[in-house]
This record gives sequence, C-alpha cells and structure tokens, in this order.
Amino acid sequence: MRTAELDYELPEAVIAQQPAEPRDSSRLLVDRGPTAPSEHRQTRDLPELLGPGDVLVVNNSRVMPARLRLAKATGGRVEVLLLEPGDGGWWSALVRPGRRVPPGTELWFDDEPVMEVGERIGDDGRRWVRPIGDPHALMDQAGEVPLPPYVTEELSDLERYQTVYADRPVSAAAPTAGLHLTEEVIDRCRAAGAVVCELELAVGTATFTPVAADNLDDHVMHTEMYRIPEATLAACVRAERVVAVGTTVVRALESAAATGSACAPTDLFITPGYRFAVVDALLTNFHLPRSSLLALLAAFVGPRWRNLYTTALAEGYRFLSLGDAMFCTKMPGQ
Repeated sequence: MRTAELDYELPEAVIAQQPAEPRDSSRLLVDRGPTAPSEHRQTRDLPELLGPGDVLVVNNSRVMPARLRLAKATGGRVEVLLLEPGDGGWWSALVRPGRRVPPGTELWFDDEPVMEVGERIGDDGRRWVRPIGDPHALMDQAGEVPLPPYVTEELSDLERYQTVYADRPVSAAAPTAGLHLTEEVIDRCRAAGAVVCELELAVGTATFTPVAADNLDDHVMHTEMYRIPEATLAACVRAERVVAVGTTVVRALESAAATGSACAPTDLFITPGYRFAVVDALLTNFHLPRSSLLALLAAFVGPRWRNLYTTALAEGYRFLSLGDAMFCTKMPGQ
C-alpha cells in the first residue's frame, strides 16, 4: 500500500490544543459497521455501547517527565527526550540538535554533568545516552512531560496528559485514547456488565514516528515493550467482544496472540490486510495523516476510515492527541 493512500487534509484549526473539560465531555463518533449510520455522542456514553460479554482493555502506562533541557559545557543548549532503557545504563533518546552533539559529549544541568551522549542508533535520529546516576531521579529533578509538537499551548494541568489509571512511568507519550475516561465512566462500564482489564505498553517512537517511506512495506517500526497480566489474557479469551482503548492496546494484544508471549518487545506494524486475532472494537482518537496509527485504523475498518474522517471534519470534531474520539467496529472478515 502506498503511504499517500493514508493522506488527508488536516486543517490546523481542528488540531486540539486543550483537552475537553471534563474529560468525558469529548465527542465520540460511533461507527457500527459499513451498513449502519454513524452516531454522534460523547465519551461519557461509552457504557451504553458495552454490555455483558465485553472486555474493555486499557493501557495503564504513565508518561515519564522525559524531556530534559540540558546544556553542553560550552553553554550550548541541548534537548534530550528519553525513550527507553537499554543495556549498561544506556537509554535510547532523541537529541536535538543532534549534529552538534558528538559522541562523548557531557550534558549539564544546574552546573553539574548529568548525562553522556553516545553513538547514533540507525539513521532515524535516535542516540544512545547514559544518565549519570539514577535516570528517574534526573527526570524528577529536571524533566518535563513531553507534549506532542503540534500542541503549542501550555496545559494548565499536566495531569490531563495522563490517564486516570496511569501507573508505572514508562512512556514517552500518552496512550491518548484513554485520556477521555474517568473513574465514573469506568465504573459505569462495569455496571453495564463489561469486564475492565489493564495492560502496559511503553509508548515510544514506534507509535509517534511519521511514516516517511513511499510504501508502507518500507517503513521501519521500532520496538515498544509490552506487559500483559495473565488475568487480562484470560479475560480476552473468554470475551464475546474485546474492546481496545487505543492503538497501543491493539498492538499489545495482537502481538501476544502472534508470539505467545505476555511480556516482550514488539515491532508489529498493522497495515491493511492484517487479520485481527483478538480485538473486535476500538476506541481511538483521530490520527495524523500518513501515520502508522492511521494505517492500523485502515486495517481495522477498511476504506471507510476516509468517510468517517470526512464526517468528523465536516461536523467539527477536534483531532489528534487532545481531541475527540471514535468508537469503531472491526470490518467483517478482518
């Protein structure tokens, strides 16, 4: 499939700069399949879309304060976005401006060295970096929660870029479909008869790196670590319908089904033609053009993704990480 087939016009004005207040007041475009009309609701209505036999699965990873504004000994400013730990105390990271930071450079914060910059990782801009001391203590001291680059306004409350069930700080970006859910909505999902389960996928570059290749087959998907409790896997086996909250949940569950491993790194890239083994319905935000997330949606609902996005744009839905959501049903045969 050519990446251009995942292109659409995204006006800057529809890119949400602030989350809906309250969380569950965001709009929800409900797609029940190719033969049924779409519905316009709110995410607080999610419990009305669920019932006995449904299993709702969420990603409980928490966003790390992974953006570090550091400096070279010469005074030049360097921004580091920590992604995930590697071996020997090294972390993969995005370093800007990378060309001006050769391997061996020490980076400073508050008049002391806090990090060493290492070699490049491939040709996608990632670098190895090694924090001096405890990396999580460094993030607590000097880090900021990294908002997406298209969010240009400051959030009055950075907890709004965390889900209400966020647990371990392992992600470099939020699993944004879950930002719409409140404890009250989750309780009402349970009251409707649905089982609510959690897993963890550490959101990193695999999720937010744009697809630059002309053909999807040429896109390199980086790994992200997932962990799925046995109780979640068992609930999905028993379920009549598995409802994933976000594309990260889809990738974790489908990876586990493909590999038989409940805890592993995954580079699964879901594109049109993929056969879903676990997930039946999906709560997700509206994604960037030419992105791996949109490729997953196109695999899930088929060509009608474009009609759904056209409807959302015409009806004034807000797009991307802080925007509105859609609830969609898997295309028959997928």
